This record gives sequence, structure tokens and C-alpha cells, in this order.
Amino acid sequence: MKASLIKNGAIVLLAALGLSACGGDSDDLDQYINEIKARPGGRIEPLPEITPYEVFTYVADAEGLRSPFMPDTPQAAGPAGGTRPDPERPREFLEAFPLDTLRMVGTLNLGETAYGLVQTSDGLIHRVIPGNYLGQNDGRIVDISESEIQIVEIISDGIGGYVERDAAIGLRD
Repeated sequence: MKASLIKNGAIVLLAALGLSACGGDSDDLDQYINEIKARPGGRIEPLPEITPYEVFTYVADAEGLRSPFMPDTPQAAGPAGGTRPDPERPREFLEAFPLDTLRMVGTLNLGETAYGLVQTSDGLIHRVIPGNYLGQNDGRIVDISESEIQIVEIISDGIGGYVERDAAIGLRD
């Protein structure tokens, strides 16, 4: 019993000594805190003024106002005129493949005709000439050079119309 009392006393004494060592000199920290507190306070910018939302009641007979459900640009008014894919045109074999899966592997000149050689993802090579279609966006071949096949695609503009976009398939090494 006496031994455990001495042991417990020694542990308490060691803990007290250990904790007193942690209380080191913090004068530099106190000085820094006092310097920060002594600085003049800054000015907080006022919040921006919020303008209230103006409610607009749309009435069906409001003349001169556009419908909120129609595009506000005259050219995007929809499918009237302009570039459109021809739904009656028979589809060509290479239109079943996405354009990024087709590879130009070379050219071939037979007589006066210059052909482009296009490889599909299944490894087959097809001859194409300007005027042929390929890719899934009504891509029409407009020119074939030694290094690329130039294409004009017809893509949706997202609001009911269509636009033409230039594309190309380059010769890969």
C-alpha cells in the first residue's frame, strides 16, 4: 500500500513538472496579439442595393409583344427555309458510321477521277469522291486532297433549324 502511494505521488509530481514545462515564455505571442488589436478597424463596405423583381403579367392579347415561348431572333424562328437535310435522299453506306471512327488512309487516281480511301472501324476500305456522303450528320464531301477529305455537315442548331459546319478527315500516318 505504501509502495503504491509513493508510486502515485511520483506520477502526480512528474505530470506537474511536465505541464509546467509546456507553459513556456509566450511574450512574443502576447506582443503580436496586442499589435493586431491596436490596429485601426477597417470599414466594411455596405451591401449592394437589391432592386425588387418586377412582376410582368403576360396576357394573351398583348399586341406587339413576342411570345415568351418563341425564339427572339428572326433567323432562329424555326424550320422555314434555309439549310435542311434531305429526308428523301437515299442514305449511303458510310453514313452509318460516326465521323470520328472513319480514317483517311490515302488517295487513288484512276483516269481523271481522284478517289479518297476511307477505312471504317471494321477495317474495310471504301473509295469516295466529292459529292458522296459520310458520317451521321449528312456530311457531304466537297474536296479531296492528298492530305485530307473536306466535308460539309448539316447539324441541328438546337432551336429547330440547321446550320452547315465544315469538317475534315485527315490522312493519318
